[in-house]
Amino acid sequence: MGEALRVGIAGLGTVGASVVRILAEKSAELTRQCGRAVTVTAVSARNRARDRGITLDGIAWFDDPVELARKGDIDVFVELIGGEEGAAKASVKAALEAGRHVVTANKALLAASGLALAEIAEKKGVLLNYEAAVAGGIPVIKTMREALAGNAITRVFGILNGTCNYILTRMEQEGISFADCLADAQRLGYAEADPTFDIEGHDTAHKLSILTSLAFGTKISPSAIYMEGISNITQADIRAAGELGYRIKLLGVAQRTDSGIEQRVHPTMVPTASVIAQVHGVTNAVAIETDILGELLLSGPGAGGNATASAVIGDIADIAKSRPGFQHGPVFGRPAKELAPYRKARMRAHAGGYFIRLTVHDRTGVFAAIAKRMADNDISLESIVQHASGEDSSDRKTVILVTHETTEAAVRKAVEGMEKDKHLLDKPQVIRIERAA
Repeated sequence: MGEALRVGIAGLGTVGASVVRILAEKSAELTRQCGRAVTVTAVSARNRARDRGITLDGIAWFDDPVELARKGDIDVFVELIGGEEGAAKASVKAALEAGRHVVTANKALLAASGLALAEIAEKKGVLLNYEAAVAGGIPVIKTMREALAGNAITRVFGILNGTCNYILTRMEQEGISFADCLADAQRLGYAEADPTFDIEGHDTAHKLSILTSLAFGTKISPSAIYMEGISNITQADIRAAGELGYRIKLLGVAQRTDSGIEQRVHPTMVPTASVIAQVHGVTNAVAIETDILGELLLSGPGAGGNATASAVIGDIADIAKSRPGFQHGPVFGRPAKELAPYRKARMRAHAGGYFIRLTVHDRTGVFAAIAKRMADNDISLESIVQHASGEDSSDRKTVILVTHETTEAAVRKAVEGMEKDKHLLDKPQVIRIERAA
């Protein structure tokens, strides 16, 4: 039996407290699995007096997480502070430079500084593990970094934000508005008081940028991601999707194309018969397409104290199982210095099917003008129908278009032409239709 692995934890919120509790409760089992004990020896948090429902007896307290990272009697530094700058970044950098392994759940930090931190970890010969940063308790990082060796990944996509999936699920199942669903999500603790980071796609984009680097061996580039949120999704869209055999999900999608790597986050229509369409509530799912294995779909809890703590503890256990002198694998699957510069694909070259919802004047010639704009841009229509709605009046109608595969540029040009024709009463709604698992 080896010496105990000494763990220092910075951040004792819901996740941090869960990690401390589970490590204590599962001590004997982890010792058997890892071949040595795993012990929390030091912690850091803002408020020493707060009741967290855990005992910290015999555990050293540090007011400053950077001091814990540098001077604590620890082998592993666990960062659960959050944020891409400030104490989170400073403490992780300090721990790596001190030759200590690091475990983090901080997707914002990795999206902003992952490459620089990976270079330090690899130079020092220590691990930087981050399973909990993407898709909560789903072991997608370990799968992509280790289990798919030899596979060439062609596309990775998924539901990466539980808040958005919860809102879209309730909108469909209960027929209530986006605003009412969001209010409920905030009341239940699924959404923050300021939900912008979640509902406008930023959280999904951070996670997608990490998966993209792992999948394609490129430097992390969250600023290159095309991004739309779900705040403009209406009941009219939800109903029309259902009638056409689709369900709306906020997806993060990364794939290799002839013009580069395409990264996009946006509402997407997926066939109701697909597996990913059956992922409801706060659950996350990630699909990975490869040349050898084919398609793999991982699904499970994407957030919450226990789910995230499970991923953190899995990362700690991997470190406990390693031994001195063992050559650790690179942080992003390839040595950080060998990650290729990110080459952004042209978003308007994206090809696929599209759902287009138009609110139009009910007058002669409107359907013909719409059809002409589509034909002028070489867009083949699968269907064009007048969609009955309680919101429609005698002079206001909803028209639903579903296209065959076409390009983003063609769709945008056609819609701009329709707006110039002055037949539209509201801003058109354009939602991509995605091939899904």
